[in-house]
Amino acid sequence: MQFINLQAQYQLISESVKKRIENVLNHGQYILGPEVTELETKLAAYAGTRFCVSTGSGTVSLEMALRALGIGPGDEVITVPYSFFATAEVVAIVGAKPVFVDIRPDTFCINEALIEQAVTPRTKAIIPVSLYGQMPDMEKINAIAAKHGLAVIEDGAQSFGAQQRTADGKQLHSCGASLIGSTSFYPAKPLGGYGEGGALFTNDEALYKKFIMLRNHGSPKRDEHLMLGMNARLDSIQAAILLAKMEVFEDEIQKRNQIADRYSNDLMNACVTPYVSPNNLHVYAQYTLRFEDRGKVQTALAAQGIPSVTHYSRCIHEQPIFANLGYAPEDFPEALKASRQVLCLPMSPYLPAEDQEKIIRAIQQI
Repeated sequence: MQFINLQAQYQLISESVKKRIENVLNHGQYILGPEVTELETKLAAYAGTRFCVSTGSGTVSLEMALRALGIGPGDEVITVPYSFFATAEVVAIVGAKPVFVDIRPDTFCINEALIEQAVTPRTKAIIPVSLYGQMPDMEKINAIAAKHGLAVIEDGAQSFGAQQRTADGKQLHSCGASLIGSTSFYPAKPLGGYGEGGALFTNDEALYKKFIMLRNHGSPKRDEHLMLGMNARLDSIQAAILLAKMEVFEDEIQKRNQIADRYSNDLMNACVTPYVSPNNLHVYAQYTLRFEDRGKVQTALAAQGIPSVTHYSRCIHEQPIFANLGYAPEDFPEALKASRQVLCLPMSPYLPAEDQEKIIRAIQQI
């Protein structure tokens, strides 16, 4: 049994992938070719933003967002201690200080009620993480940011395709719900390529122009460099692959939700299943359960040939590189608890029904 079955997806879209890659090989524009422009146009339309800039990875996207905002030494950025390391890593890379706020125990996303008490005169931005495929309350986060004059950068590395309905009925899409949205096209993501890749989203034209320069050595055109940038371009072949994958993306989101619903309906009496906020559409980059004795469950599953994964078993504030921040492990009790309890089950749109059944029965038995 595979944790994520990428081969099943490829069999479905292989002809489109091959045709699109062949087009790239024929025209020879391997960097910033027409596929990149086409992809960016389609991604922006999907997220509901004016602009999208593809990048070399989700990590570099976050770094570019911070650099475009002029965030650096002496500044603080509020984020969560329970996420992939890159979320806080990029803050330190630009010279700023990550300031952590605990997560909610139900969604694993930032606890909006704790954000304001972390704001100081040095705070410049908030990076909420749409963890495991579900958005935090972006309406509340944006309101807090507006009150304090802060930028909001959604880390949507795991949540492209997710949606959220606001109090007035407006439908927000992940990566299009704040000043800047960032996502990743790492192969395991809901919309994943066959290598590294990412994208930035915004409605702000000035930021868009900075993103364009930052990903290409600070250059708006040949032999002119207006800022210090980096090499963060998405390859045309990766863009071609992602265009093929977008053809089945909506159907895959539905399939992920169907599998998650089956898991939850059959396991809700056996363990703590994922909570989905009433106004949210989850894309289930991961399907996460909670167990008091996670190790026992994981070992028992492995004995039956069922793979499972622990994500973020060591919080960011526990990492040795951030010891200088002075946090103790227990400073963020919900993050700490999640890091010790969460176990992720196999999840992909093409997980066979018999595998789903085997997983469910195994957990019920355990």
